Amino acid sequence: MPLIVMCGFPCSGKTRRAEELKLHFEQKTDRKVHVVGDGAMGIEKNAVYADSQKEKNVRAALRAEVERKVNKDDIVILDSLNYIKGYRYELYCLIKHAQTPHCLVYCLTSADLSSTWNTSREEAEQYSHDIFDALVLRFEAPDSRNRWDSPLFTILKDATLPFEAISEAIFSRKAPPPNQSTQSQPLSSANFLYELDKVTQDALSAIFNAQKTSVPGDFIAVPGATEKIALSRNINMAELRKLRRQFISYAKMHPTEDIGQISNMFVQYLNKSLH
Repeated sequence: MPLIVMCGFPCSGKTRRAEELKLHFEQKTDRKVHVVGDGAMGIEKNAVYADSQKEKNVRAALRAEVERKVNKDDIVILDSLNYIKGYRYELYCLIKHAQTPHCLVYCLTSADLSSTWNTSREEAEQYSHDIFDALVLRFEAPDSRNRWDSPLFTILKDATLPFEAISEAIFSRKAPPPNQSTQSQPLSSANFLYELDKVTQDALSAIFNAQKTSVPGDFIAVPGATEKIALSRNINMAELRKLRRQFISYAKMHPTEDIGQISNMFVQYLNKSLH
Protein backbone atom coordinates (compact mmCIF):
# COMPACT_ATOMS: atom_id res chain seq x y z
CA MET A 1 0.00 0.00 0.00
CA PRO A 2 1.25 3.59 0.40
CA LEU A 3 4.77 4.76 1.11
CA ILE A 4 5.50 7.65 3.49
CA VAL A 5 8.98 9.07 2.99
CA MET A 6 10.48 10.97 5.92
CA CYS A 7 13.00 13.69 5.13
CA GLY A 8 15.06 16.22 7.06
CA PHE A 9 18.38 17.18 8.59
CA PRO A 10 20.09 14.73 10.94
CA CYS A 11 18.35 14.91 14.34
CA SER A 12 15.36 16.84 13.04
CA GLY A 13 12.69 14.66 14.66
CA LYS A 14 12.05 12.23 11.79
CA THR A 15 11.99 9.09 13.93
CA ARG A 16 9.63 10.65 16.48
CA ARG A 17 7.27 11.70 13.69
CA ALA A 18 7.51 8.28 12.05
CA GLU A 19 6.48 6.67 15.35
CA GLU A 20 3.56 9.11 15.68
CA LEU A 21 2.39 8.15 12.19
CA LYS A 22 2.79 4.45 12.92
CA LEU A 23 0.74 4.72 16.12
CA HIS A 24 -1.97 6.76 14.42
CA PHE A 25 -2.47 4.40 11.50
CA GLU A 26 -2.36 1.30 13.69
CA GLN A 27 -5.05 2.79 15.91
CA LYS A 28 -7.23 4.28 13.16
CA THR A 29 -6.95 1.56 10.49
CA ASP A 30 -6.62 -2.20 10.38
CA ARG A 31 -3.48 -1.98 8.26
CA LYS A 32 -0.03 -3.15 9.24
CA VAL A 33 2.57 -0.39 9.39
CA HIS A 34 6.21 -1.16 8.58
CA VAL A 35 8.92 1.33 9.57
CA VAL A 36 12.06 0.89 7.47
CA GLY A 37 15.11 2.94 8.41
CA ASP A 38 18.65 3.40 9.63
CA GLY A 39 17.72 2.47 13.18
CA ALA A 40 16.11 -0.82 12.18
CA MET A 41 19.23 -1.72 10.19
CA GLY A 42 21.51 -0.97 13.15
CA ILE A 43 24.01 1.00 11.07
CA GLU A 44 26.93 2.90 12.60
CA LYS A 45 26.03 6.22 11.02
CA ASN A 46 29.35 8.03 11.43
CA ALA A 47 31.14 5.19 9.66
CA VAL A 48 28.50 4.95 6.93
CA TYR A 49 28.17 8.66 6.16
CA ALA A 50 31.94 9.10 6.11
CA ASP A 51 32.24 6.64 3.23
CA SER A 52 30.31 7.36 0.03
CA GLN A 53 30.28 3.72 -1.07
CA LYS A 54 28.99 2.50 2.30
CA GLU A 55 26.33 5.20 2.23
CA LYS A 56 25.31 4.18 -1.29
CA ASN A 57 25.05 0.55 -0.16
CA VAL A 58 22.85 1.52 2.79
CA ARG A 59 20.54 3.55 0.56
CA ALA A 60 20.28 0.59 -1.81
CA ALA A 61 19.50 -1.75 1.09
CA LEU A 62 16.79 0.59 2.38
CA ARG A 63 15.24 0.90 -1.06
CA ALA A 64 15.28 -2.88 -1.47
CA GLU A 65 13.60 -3.33 1.90
CA VAL A 66 10.92 -0.79 0.98
CA GLU A 67 10.34 -2.64 -2.29
CA ARG A 68 9.92 -5.93 -0.39
CA LYS A 69 7.48 -4.40 2.09
CA VAL A 70 5.28 -2.40 -0.30
CA ASN A 71 2.08 -4.28 -1.10
CA LYS A 72 -1.62 -3.63 -1.58
CA ASP A 73 -2.50 -3.82 2.13
CA ASP A 74 0.24 -2.35 4.33
CA ILE A 75 1.71 1.09 4.97
CA VAL A 76 5.48 1.56 4.72
CA ILE A 77 7.30 4.46 6.39
CA LEU A 78 10.88 5.10 5.29
CA ASP A 79 12.62 6.73 8.25
CA SER A 80 15.96 7.97 6.96
CA LEU A 81 17.58 11.24 5.88
CA ASN A 82 16.42 10.85 2.26
CA TYR A 83 18.33 14.07 1.59
CA ILE A 84 19.30 13.41 -2.04
CA LYS A 85 16.69 14.41 -4.62
CA GLY A 86 17.93 11.73 -7.02
CA TYR A 87 17.25 9.08 -4.37
CA ARG A 88 13.77 10.46 -3.74
CA TYR A 89 13.21 10.19 -7.48
CA GLU A 90 14.23 6.51 -7.30
CA LEU A 91 11.64 5.96 -4.58
CA TYR A 92 9.05 7.68 -6.77
CA CYS A 93 9.89 5.31 -9.61
CA LEU A 94 9.52 2.41 -7.18
CA ILE A 95 6.00 3.40 -6.14
CA LYS A 96 5.05 4.01 -9.78
CA HIS A 97 6.10 0.46 -10.56
CA ALA A 98 4.24 -0.86 -7.50
CA GLN A 99 1.20 1.25 -8.44
CA THR A 100 0.69 2.77 -5.00
CA PRO A 101 0.49 6.39 -3.76
CA HIS A 102 3.14 8.07 -1.64
CA CYS A 103 3.81 11.31 0.20
CA LEU A 104 6.77 13.11 1.74
CA VAL A 105 6.93 14.31 5.36
CA TYR A 106 9.63 16.98 5.72
CA CYS A 107 10.73 17.69 9.31
CA LEU A 108 11.91 21.27 8.90
CA THR A 109 14.36 22.51 11.53
CA SER A 110 17.26 24.92 11.55
CA ALA A 111 20.77 23.50 11.44
CA ASP A 112 21.44 25.02 14.88
CA LEU A 113 18.43 23.33 16.47
CA SER A 114 19.27 19.97 14.91
CA SER A 115 22.85 20.36 16.11
CA THR A 116 21.60 21.02 19.64
CA TRP A 117 19.39 17.94 19.50
CA ASN A 118 22.34 15.94 18.21
CA THR A 119 24.61 16.90 21.11
CA SER A 120 21.84 16.15 23.62
CA ARG A 121 21.83 12.50 22.60
CA GLU A 122 23.91 9.81 24.21
CA GLU A 123 27.41 9.96 22.81
CA ALA A 124 27.08 6.65 20.97
CA GLU A 125 23.99 7.98 19.16
CA GLN A 126 25.49 11.30 18.07
CA TYR A 127 26.70 12.30 14.65
CA SER A 128 30.25 13.60 14.78
CA HIS A 129 30.59 17.34 14.22
CA ASP A 130 32.20 16.89 10.79
CA ILE A 131 29.64 14.33 9.58
CA PHE A 132 26.73 16.43 10.82
CA ASP A 133 27.99 19.56 9.05
CA ALA A 134 28.68 17.63 5.84
CA LEU A 135 25.16 16.15 5.76
CA VAL A 136 23.56 19.54 6.37
CA LEU A 137 25.68 21.03 3.58
CA ARG A 138 24.71 18.27 1.13
CA PHE A 139 21.02 18.33 2.04
CA GLU A 140 18.73 18.89 -0.95
CA ALA A 141 15.44 20.25 0.38
CA PRO A 142 12.26 18.79 -1.12
CA ASP A 143 10.22 20.94 -3.48
CA SER A 144 6.50 20.26 -3.96
CA ARG A 145 6.82 21.34 -7.60
CA ASN A 146 8.69 18.07 -8.20
CA ARG A 147 6.31 15.17 -8.67
CA TRP A 148 8.59 12.92 -6.60
CA ASP A 149 8.37 15.36 -3.65
CA SER A 150 4.61 15.72 -3.83
CA PRO A 151 2.35 15.63 -1.89
CA LEU A 152 4.71 17.38 0.54
CA PHE A 153 3.95 17.96 4.23
CA THR A 154 6.38 20.35 5.90
CA ILE A 155 6.34 19.92 9.68
CA LEU A 156 7.82 22.44 12.13
CA LYS A 157 9.21 21.26 15.44
CA ASP A 158 6.17 22.12 17.59
CA ALA A 159 3.52 21.43 14.98
CA THR A 160 0.95 18.64 15.17
CA LEU A 161 1.10 16.18 12.31
CA PRO A 162 -1.79 16.72 9.82
CA PHE A 163 -2.97 13.13 10.10
CA GLU A 164 -6.17 13.62 8.12
CA ALA A 165 -4.41 15.35 5.23
CA ILE A 166 -1.73 12.66 5.14
CA SER A 167 -4.43 9.97 5.19
CA GLU A 168 -6.17 11.71 2.31
CA ALA A 169 -2.90 11.85 0.36
CA ILE A 170 -2.07 8.16 0.69
CA PHE A 171 -5.54 6.59 0.69
CA SER A 172 -7.65 8.75 -1.62
CA ARG A 173 -5.19 9.66 -4.37
CA LYS A 174 -4.64 7.48 -7.38
CA ALA A 175 -1.22 5.94 -7.83
CA PRO A 176 0.91 7.70 -10.47
CA PRO A 177 0.82 5.99 -13.89
CA PRO A 178 3.63 3.49 -14.49
CA ASN A 179 6.53 4.40 -16.76
CA GLN A 180 5.81 3.85 -20.40
CA SER A 181 9.15 2.07 -20.74
CA THR A 182 7.88 -0.71 -18.46
CA GLN A 183 4.58 -1.23 -20.28
CA SER A 184 3.82 -3.54 -23.19
CA GLN A 185 3.57 -1.57 -26.40
CA PRO A 186 1.74 -2.17 -29.71
CA LEU A 187 3.51 -3.31 -32.86
CA SER A 188 6.12 -1.11 -34.46
CA SER A 189 5.55 1.41 -37.22
CA ALA A 190 7.62 1.12 -40.39
CA ASN A 191 10.32 3.62 -39.40
CA PHE A 192 10.46 2.65 -35.71
CA LEU A 193 13.99 1.20 -35.86
CA TYR A 194 15.34 4.24 -37.71
CA GLU A 195 13.81 6.60 -35.15
CA LEU A 196 14.96 4.42 -32.27
CA ASP A 197 18.55 4.61 -33.47
CA LYS A 198 18.44 8.34 -34.21
CA VAL A 199 16.64 9.43 -31.03
CA THR A 200 18.87 7.45 -28.69
CA GLN A 201 22.04 8.63 -30.43
CA ASP A 202 20.89 12.27 -30.20
CA ALA A 203 20.13 11.74 -26.51
CA LEU A 204 23.62 10.38 -25.83
CA SER A 205 25.22 13.36 -27.57
CA ALA A 206 23.09 15.77 -25.54
CA ILE A 207 23.95 14.07 -22.25
CA PHE A 208 27.66 13.87 -23.01
CA ASN A 209 27.84 17.54 -24.04
CA ALA A 210 25.72 18.74 -21.12
CA GLN A 211 28.03 17.03 -18.62
CA LYS A 212 30.84 19.39 -19.64
CA THR A 213 29.08 22.27 -17.88
CA SER A 214 26.85 20.47 -15.35
CA VAL A 215 27.45 19.01 -11.90
CA PRO A 216 25.97 15.92 -10.22
CA GLY A 217 22.40 16.70 -9.18
CA ASP A 218 21.60 18.75 -12.28
CA PHE A 219 18.79 17.79 -14.62
CA ILE A 220 19.73 17.36 -18.26
CA ALA A 221 17.31 18.01 -21.12
CA VAL A 222 17.16 15.50 -23.96
CA PRO A 223 15.89 16.38 -27.46
CA GLY A 224 12.25 15.41 -27.91
CA ALA A 225 11.69 14.43 -24.26
CA THR A 226 9.47 16.22 -21.76
CA GLU A 227 11.24 14.45 -18.89
CA LYS A 228 14.86 15.12 -17.93
CA ILE A 229 17.84 13.01 -16.93
CA ALA A 230 18.47 13.20 -13.17
CA LEU A 231 22.24 12.84 -13.03
CA SER A 232 23.75 11.85 -9.68
CA ARG A 233 27.23 11.41 -11.16
CA ASN A 234 29.16 11.90 -14.39
CA ILE A 235 28.68 9.10 -16.90
CA ASN A 236 31.34 8.29 -19.50
CA MET A 237 30.46 7.59 -23.13
CA ALA A 238 31.27 3.88 -22.84
CA GLU A 239 28.64 3.43 -20.13
CA LEU A 240 26.12 5.55 -22.04
CA ARG A 241 26.63 3.43 -25.16
CA LYS A 242 26.17 0.23 -23.18
CA LEU A 243 22.89 1.54 -21.73
CA ARG A 244 21.80 2.63 -25.20
CA ARG A 245 22.40 -0.88 -26.58
CA GLN A 246 20.44 -2.39 -23.70
CA PHE A 247 17.54 -0.01 -24.25
CA ILE A 248 17.47 -0.68 -28.00
CA SER A 249 17.32 -4.43 -27.32
CA TYR A 250 14.47 -3.85 -24.88
CA ALA A 251 12.62 -1.47 -27.21
CA LYS A 252 12.80 -3.92 -30.13
CA MET A 253 10.93 -6.41 -27.97
CA HIS A 254 8.43 -3.76 -26.83
CA PRO A 255 7.97 -1.47 -29.85
CA THR A 256 5.61 1.49 -29.80
CA GLU A 257 3.43 3.00 -32.51
CA ASP A 258 3.89 6.41 -30.87
CA ILE A 259 7.39 7.25 -32.06
CA GLY A 260 7.20 10.60 -30.29
CA GLN A 261 7.43 8.77 -26.97
CA ILE A 262 10.79 7.10 -27.66
CA SER A 263 12.75 9.99 -26.10
CA ASN A 264 10.72 9.88 -22.89
CA MET A 265 10.99 6.10 -22.75
CA PHE A 266 14.77 6.33 -23.09
CA VAL A 267 14.98 9.03 -20.40
CA GLN A 268 12.91 6.89 -18.04
CA TYR A 269 15.13 3.90 -18.77
CA LEU A 270 18.31 5.91 -18.10
CA ASN A 271 16.95 7.39 -14.87
CA LYS A 272 16.19 3.90 -13.60
CA SER A 273 19.54 2.48 -14.72
CA LEU A 274 21.82 5.27 -13.50
CA HIS A 275 20.72 5.17 -9.84
